[in-house]
Amino acid sequence: MSNLSVTVERRVVVTSRRFEDVIAAIDAAIGHPDMRAFWKEIAATSTYPEMEAVVQHAIGPSGLMEFLRFDHGQFLRKAQSPAAPVATPRIVRLVMGNPLIMMAMAKHVHDAGSYAPVTLLIDEREDGVHLSYDTMASYLGSYDQPDALKVARELDTRVEALMNAVAG
Repeated sequence: MSNLSVTVERRVVVTSRRFEDVIAAIDAAIGHPDMRAFWKEIAATSTYPEMEAVVQHAIGPSGLMEFLRFDHGQFLRKAQSPAAPVATPRIVRLVMGNPLIMMAMAKHVHDAGSYAPVTLLIDEREDGVHLSYDTMASYLGSYDQPDALKVARELDTRVEALMNAVAG
């Protein structure tokens, strides 16, 4: 077994916008394909242009799509006492990305598949709604692959632009 240390850089944007408004803005910016249908369509393609067309149809204006969403806050709410004075803050983990971007990184660093699609965490705190993202460039920096790192930085720029846009 070999070990590789990976230092992760987290970017955080805090906004005073309401949680619901932040989620709605993200939802408007990313694609929401029916994932079962999406994977069937991908499997049915036989060429890169066909696959690319399926992906392009699935992504939103940000160039990203939702793969999965976790409502972590629901678990906290269920554990909360009904007599609690304040409702438990909301926490949503959004797994999103673009398979074409992942592919562009993975052809240079196969381990990119461990980090993509990426996670955007949206959580409500006393000081506002936090949007947190662990940069892909920090994940891939230890691999010493400039071509993959270039793509990772472009992905980071895309995600950070989304974070800043939805934060207002």
